[in-house]
Amino acid sequence: MNIIVLGAGAWGTALAVSAASSRAAPGHQVTLWARDAAQLETLQSARANSRYLPGISFPDSLKLAGGEGSLDEAVKGQDLIIIATPVSAVRGLLQSLANASVPVAWLSKGFEAPVNQPFGLMVHEIRAQVAINLRAGVLSGPSFAQEVAKGQPTALVAASEHADVRDALVRAFHSPTLRVYANDDIVGVEVGGAVKNVLAIATGLCDGLQLGLNARAALITRGLAEITRLGVALGAKAETFTGLSGLGDLVLTATGDLSRNRKVGLALAQGKTLAEAVASLGHVAEGVYCARTVVQRAAGLGIEMPISQGVVALLDGRITPTEAVAALMGRGPTAEVL
Repeated sequence: MNIIVLGAGAWGTALAVSAASSRAAPGHQVTLWARDAAQLETLQSARANSRYLPGISFPDSLKLAGGEGSLDEAVKGQDLIIIATPVSAVRGLLQSLANASVPVAWLSKGFEAPVNQPFGLMVHEIRAQVAINLRAGVLSGPSFAQEVAKGQPTALVAASEHADVRDALVRAFHSPTLRVYANDDIVGVEVGGAVKNVLAIATGLCDGLQLGLNARAALITRGLAEITRLGVALGAKAETFTGLSGLGDLVLTATGDLSRNRKVGLALAQGKTLAEAVASLGHVAEGVYCARTVVQRAAGLGIEMPISQGVVALLDGRITPTEAVAALMGRGPTAEVL
């Protein structure tokens, strides 16, 4: 297959490296596209992405493109187009690709900031606005970029309402070290991938305050209940959230030391300001930017999400880390409802 990955951040680079490596099915021609000309020049000279994926060399077969080159030219002759940018950049790319005749999929997780509407949208909702005829989907699941690039075992889920998109993603990225499962519940997969980032901030806060493993387990479990309630209200299948893009992604992001959103919670627990916590990452932490939208959408649907609400109050500076935990643990007794 001819595959192009649009966006040379950590995850886009890792997936391009994986697909172009000897571990992948033979015959793939993979192109990594970087919009910024200076970044492209650095990638070409170093044959590595030292900023976002240090220590990983590019396979000889991996092609690089972008900079001053046309996006239309770059995607010509491709069999699969992958968008690997933050959610904030996806709308423009989907508009540019609206007439693409080949499958398009995104790696982006989260909600867009509101654009002439009361709340932010997930990517499949953006696509419904600007590229309704595009055969598209999402590749998601529990995955740290560094581990995928190194060839460490990972499992992902390819979700789309279009069977040919799911099949293309499996053919493109399934390998002895990267297992790709197909799923037709794109709503559930996107909700899981977005909301787990918010809940990872809460678990990072819990760990930073040294509240113990019992508290962490409680937050993860009740966080999964929040994800499921919101997802089902938005039209997802409940069983999706017991899979890779629900439970799997939540556990990884909430407990893994490589998790950017967890690091935000840890930093806030140490007394850093939100600006200081975000600045220390060097990467985007989507949970910071989509937490308010998660709470807004839940409220509009009459869904209770106390952990997410607590994270928003913390990010807004309305409560301290200790007060956030006290508010959650001090809630009145109730039945365990998923």
